[in-house]
Amino acid sequence: MIMIIELFFAFIATVGFGIIINIPHRALIVAGSIGTITWFIYWALIHLAFGIALTNLVASVAIGILSDIAARRMKMPMLIFNIPSLVPLVPGGQAYQMIRNFALGNTAQGVRFLTEVIEITGSIAIGFLIAELLNKLWKKLMLKRFPSRM
Repeated sequence: MIMIIELFFAFIATVGFGIIINIPHRALIVAGSIGTITWFIYWALIHLAFGIALTNLVASVAIGILSDIAARRMKMPMLIFNIPSLVPLVPGGQAYQMIRNFALGNTAQGVRFLTEVIEITGSIAIGFLIAELLNKLWKKLMLKRFPSRM
């Protein structure tokens, strides 16, 4: 039951951020679906004890691949799907705890949360790079195999 609630709120967060940044209305449901799917991937891997860096890496690779597929099918820029779908993965809670602990003088806890924020954001960035590499390799492979279709 908790998983369903989390998936629902991941969809709402993604669509809500999509509305805030003014993406086209016809892309909202697709972006929300990508955010929900990738949150499920993140949730499943966290519960399988894969670690926070690897889960964010895999989820961001999934965002990149699914966003590329959606962008090609809907003939829209990939960023329209990437940015809102990323919202559920953003380490806002850890960043808040980091600032809070530094403000309260708990430097050791603040550094621990800072390390976690850097780990998560780095994993997300590397995940997007890997997704872009995989998308380009796929396109190149398809162009070689089916030159008339591309």
